[in-house]
Amino acid sequence: MQKLSADVVICGAGIAGVSAAYHLAVKQGIKKVLLVDEQSPLTLTSDKSTEAYRNWWPGPGNTMVRFMNRSIDLLDRLAAESDNVFNMNRRGYVFLTARPEQAAVMERVAAEISALGAGPIRTCRGALEDPVCPVYRPRGFETALNGADLVLNAAAVRRQYPFINDTAIALLHVRRCGWLSAQQLGMYLLEQAKEAGAKFLIGRVSGVGAGKGGVESVQVAGEKEGVEISTRCFVIAAGPLLKKAGALIGLDFPVFNELHGKIAFNDPQGVIPRDVPLMIWTDPLKLPWTDEEREVLGENEKTRWLLEEFPSGVHFRPEGGEGSRTILALWTYDIKPQEPVWPPVFDPEYAEIVLRGMAGMVPGLSLYLGRAGKPFVDGGYYCKTRENRPLIGPLPVRGAFVMGALSGFGIMASMAAGELLGNHVSGSALPDYAPAFLLSRYEDPAYKKLLQNWDATSGQL
Repeated sequence: MQKLSADVVICGAGIAGVSAAYHLAVKQGIKKVLLVDEQSPLTLTSDKSTEAYRNWWPGPGNTMVRFMNRSIDLLDRLAAESDNVFNMNRRGYVFLTARPEQAAVMERVAAEISALGAGPIRTCRGALEDPVCPVYRPRGFETALNGADLVLNAAAVRRQYPFINDTAIALLHVRRCGWLSAQQLGMYLLEQAKEAGAKFLIGRVSGVGAGKGGVESVQVAGEKEGVEISTRCFVIAAGPLLKKAGALIGLDFPVFNELHGKIAFNDPQGVIPRDVPLMIWTDPLKLPWTDEEREVLGENEKTRWLLEEFPSGVHFRPEGGEGSRTILALWTYDIKPQEPVWPPVFDPEYAEIVLRGMAGMVPGLSLYLGRAGKPFVDGGYYCKTRENRPLIGPLPVRGAFVMGALSGFGIMASMAAGELLGNHVSGSALPDYAPAFLLSRYEDPAYKKLLQNWDATSGQL
């Protein structure tokens, strides 16, 4: 068995583990940081995400807004220092509705999230003196708007987005949002970490040695031989394998996994403009079918469900650079917990369902139904706590730490999460939101009471 030593061993080389390595090696100056993973860095969920980010997050409290604002601050700095090597933009998210009651909810929620620190609300109801929703910025993030623009005038919605279903009566354009290249972000962080001395070892963490003084060693099953690493610090950043990794030190993390897919399809007719923001339909939808299709589907018990109303949340964004016609679209209509398998197995009807949901939002896409070729389907697993907040900080075993349960916000939260993990490990000063992400929060009676009216869909698209 090969013998090694390290100051810190990190289990998992997804965006969480890579960010942890960056902050420990580059920002905290810890020289011997060792990343361990069975796969190449950023292989699993990290490079299969929507790659989007936002500071728009509901309560209770302002913890998540402050956490995401900090992470976006750090992303902005990183983009500036790297000449924006990971193509960060600030196009925003646009939420749309065709229902008056949902428009009222949109207005109320916007006020609530604004009050939590997400920025001011600019409201347009159609009067001449109302603010005009400014054009989004296709590229860059400098001098971009904060807060959100709320448009409660159907004519104004149609003027701005004429390709959207003309039943839309209101929109909310959230501004401190956009997307980036997760792969490029992760590789930049990894390169910086390696330059500061961090190393990567391919293999599976198979055991953790711990005595009365805490963590003493980590065992790795390598490609050819086992490796034993002498260390006093072990970080679990295993993404959807968080629960399995926790079992190595006798912990049962309160997490579960959901499968989230996405499709990529070509839009050769240019139905969707290439410079639009990420756009979300906030109303439930029934899929568009012809009368003949509806009759056939209704006759079969196994397909009848395709005629029912689907939940809200179908959303899309353009993908690719100049000359690309690719659209990424997502719709999570089934979020039952499941065990992760690789490669993930998706509903055979998923691509068709998402494309038809998109056509309900963007009627012009109907011309591709049955003629678009087979959309590419990909995705990964969200590892979540029951309230959809992360686990970051020390564990009951001395020298062991966790950075996980980053759900569908791993890319956007990666910088603030890595910074927080690094501060915990080094003993540096912690931000005031740090206690909100500790595993020990579940021992607090007040927190347990709060959880009774909280669920895992909080903040989720």
